Amino acid sequence: MVHPTGKDVGDLLDPRRAVLALTAMVVLAGVVAGVVTGFFAGAAERGLYASGLWTSGGASTITPGTFDQAASPDPGSTPAATPGSSDLPRPVLAPATGGRRPSPAKLAARIRAVDDGAVGGDYSAEVADLGSGEALFRHRAGSPSIPASTLKLLTATTVLSLLGPDHEFTTRVVRAGNGRIVLVGGGDPYLAGASSTRNPERASLAALAASTALALKRTGTTGVRLDYDATLFSGPAWNPRWPERYADQVTPVSALWVDEGRTAGVSPGPRVGDPAKAAARSFAAALEKLGVSVTVGKAAGAPRTAKALARVQSMPLQQVVETMLLASDNDAAEVLFRQAALAAGRTGSAVDGARTVRAELTRLGLWDADARVVDGSGLARQNRVPSDALVEVLRTAAAASHPELRSVITGLPVAGVEGSLVIRFFDERSLAGRGVVRGKTGTLTGVHALAGYLETADGGLVAFAFLVNDATDGYAARVWLDRVSTALSRCGC
Repeated sequence: MVHPTGKDVGDLLDPRRAVLALTAMVVLAGVVAGVVTGFFAGAAERGLYASGLWTSGGASTITPGTFDQAASPDPGSTPAATPGSSDLPRPVLAPATGGRRPSPAKLAARIRAVDDGAVGGDYSAEVADLGSGEALFRHRAGSPSIPASTLKLLTATTVLSLLGPDHEFTTRVVRAGNGRIVLVGGGDPYLAGASSTRNPERASLAALAASTALALKRTGTTGVRLDYDATLFSGPAWNPRWPERYADQVTPVSALWVDEGRTAGVSPGPRVGDPAKAAARSFAAALEKLGVSVTVGKAAGAPRTAKALARVQSMPLQQVVETMLLASDNDAAEVLFRQAALAAGRTGSAVDGARTVRAELTRLGLWDADARVVDGSGLARQNRVPSDALVEVLRTAAAASHPELRSVITGLPVAGVEGSLVIRFFDERSLAGRGVVRGKTGTLTGVHALAGYLETADGGLVAFAFLVNDATDGYAARVWLDRVSTALSRCGC
């Protein structure tokens, strides 16, 4: 889609349609309230709490059993032990019955009946049975296409596979000599400035400052010099594949930042040029409020033998991934891209992030030889992924043999309810998809994508991916994606 400033963007809403869409949501609330679980809400968190899809202290969840009946695991396979795999989110949805698999011919007829004449360009698509993997529909499914933000599914799968769903990122303050402390970034993508009021709670500089001030006062220290360390990541902070006009879409990547370096708290929007320095200043201000005099110093690596004064832990990785996918968060995706590289024993650079995605997905049997990955968010137009590869990622994340990947599924936005799909599916031909279709969106100029899963009218579970490239009408492309996925959900065939 084209931003009002003429920029390529990732998953922004069309301003010409936003008011109409929001109005439609309100008017049609009563109609669609009971589509799947008897819920509708204009705001994601409210709607999910009301429906039971959001649990206290956790993110959007789906019982692992939802997918088990449709699965066809290898009889001799034994799931590998994975951090957190025995402590998945509490089930909140009844298991699906599985249903019969749709007829490929009838399903294809439904898809082709959705008029795509105004879209322009061409698309790569696959629809497959979620359990068996049987391909039900293919159209240029093996053709590498620009995936836009659906690429985040690959980033999420890689980092979860390497670190496990319970992994947490640590932000520390260490003592580095007489009167000197160092704020050390641990690559927490959602480190906040103020104490968190969100559920789940995010680590904050305010909480870290409170613990640090207490530790300093215990030793009689009332004034310090504060340096800051963001050396966890390496390589250019700005991916050379991104044009400079993306400066309001993503912050220069840093292992130490606060509120993702967003000065207005929103994206797209203005960003700080030096996220680590801005975080240090924010931390210094928090200490000053607690009675500690602070002189902000410089970027400096903390001594390896430095003793920790205080620390805060991020949300568990499964919740980080869900949050990132729900909002299609470019900033968080780029941090996770580099965290994956570190987890694989490489440097925390974008180049090694790309190598790590390829290596780990190859190990999982999910890498396509024709794919190309150059960033973690999908902002770069040089990325290439075929639709059948995305479907395989989704199928694997839903499989009983890979519970460590489940948040790739539970983090998908719900049509008409939350995340990047909150004001989609509002015309009469896509209303039935509200609350049923779950999918990761993708948007760049001329590129529109949707990849996810849904339950068909006769109870079958299917994974799908539609990647439209070279679209001449961005709005028509998004409407077509909504309508074609809704047509899948209505398939009693």
